[in-house]
Amino acid sequence: MAFYDDLKRFGDSPAIIDDQGQCISYRELDAFCGRMGACLERRKLAFSFCENGIASIGGYVGFLNNRVVPVLLDRNIEEGLRDNLIELYRPEYLYMPEEMESALKGYRVIFRERGYVLCRGEGEHGHPLYEELALLLTSSGSTGSPKLVRQSYENIQVNAASIAEYLAICRGERPITTLPMNYTYGLSIINSHLLRGAAILATNATLMDRRFWQFFKEREATSFGGVPYTYEILKKLRFFRMDLPSLKTMTQAGGKLTPELHREFAEYARDHGKQFVVMYGQCEATARMAYLPAEKAVEKYGSMGIPIPGGTLELMDARGDVISEADAVGELVYDGKNVTLGYGECREDLSRGDERHGRLETGDMAKRDEDGYYFIVGRKKRFLKIFGNRVNLDEAERMVKGLLSVGDCACGGVDDKLFVFLAGVTEEEAGQIIPFLAKKTKLHSSAFTVKLLDKIPKNQAGKTQYGQLAAYMEQAQG
Repeated sequence: MAFYDDLKRFGDSPAIIDDQGQCISYRELDAFCGRMGACLERRKLAFSFCENGIASIGGYVGFLNNRVVPVLLDRNIEEGLRDNLIELYRPEYLYMPEEMESALKGYRVIFRERGYVLCRGEGEHGHPLYEELALLLTSSGSTGSPKLVRQSYENIQVNAASIAEYLAICRGERPITTLPMNYTYGLSIINSHLLRGAAILATNATLMDRRFWQFFKEREATSFGGVPYTYEILKKLRFFRMDLPSLKTMTQAGGKLTPELHREFAEYARDHGKQFVVMYGQCEATARMAYLPAEKAVEKYGSMGIPIPGGTLELMDARGDVISEADAVGELVYDGKNVTLGYGECREDLSRGDERHGRLETGDMAKRDEDGYYFIVGRKKRFLKIFGNRVNLDEAERMVKGLLSVGDCACGGVDDKLFVFLAGVTEEEAGQIIPFLAKKTKLHSSAFTVKLLDKIPKNQAGKTQYGQLAAYMEQAQG
């Protein structure tokens, strides 16, 4: 059984409405999936180049319903990364906007509708896919890693149902897109709302675009989701003064919101009859693992909340023993049916089965208060969240070193800021780093800071002493 097999039960209710005045009902979406399915061979791999629109979302639903496994990628993905992924994974199908059609060779068009084309490659492309594999999403943000998270049909189903339950999503909801659908958080909003027959308001406009707010008001959006950077932008836009009577719910995930900003939005929601729900998740757990109930948003500001329905959380010490006392720090470990199958780094990996068996060591360090609410205190490994994208510092470091002809570098950072430390390079080379990283990662240049040092601190074994770089980052943060 596919995730969206029963679309027709919602009849002529709108499923997706875009900002160009187009709408597709659930009955029409089901028919679209049928037409698409007539061109597809089951248990094959597809690369879907995504945007927030009817054809893109409809194609995703069509792939799931016809048991074709999509890899969701940004339609504006850097060409070198795109070509490398195609070579590694050898997809049988490509699904993309019509304007991309001429850029990708070796595939022929077999289906065309609503501005998108479905293309089929010639011959057999690779190993068979694991029978329960449903979806592949990028795991480490935009730094060019070929590593994908393997999600099953059950993963998607149970996580969407859990989110719909704790947010009390109903058929009358109208969430507006603020995040890319190829990002796990953005996709979870789509999954959980289509599951309940709600209408997705799809737009590629940003919060800084007047068109976004016009669409929001004209179509009476009831909710939106955002990463910490989203809420920083909203505050700068004087969101608290906006008149948005249709808005009922705001959700936040994709990194830890500052306690101060958490409290401000929680108090705004309380004072204006709205809900503010902070959540915690990772792509490796499909999407969500915890949430802070709206009624606790002010009292427990700064907290990531409690486990989602159907999941459990615990803290583990360095020996692997469970921590039972309050306010003690340990690694956060999650158990639930939404824990994904594992990773893939090439086509051959997609035939592997479940390697996690419902348990995920998150790599996040946390504590739990006496009431059972969890608080993230740091990260165990070298990952950052930058504007909601997870960035691997080691991969960023490798990219910079590949660009440099001489010298050395080290990368560190805090959420929403990646520091590149350089030694033995010219100012001209140093000036290339930020534009290079911005292009490679598709992140705004403000995410990066470059600092020239006399030398990169190393220990006797030649390993970089990242702790010694912390003082520079703290100074830069003020």
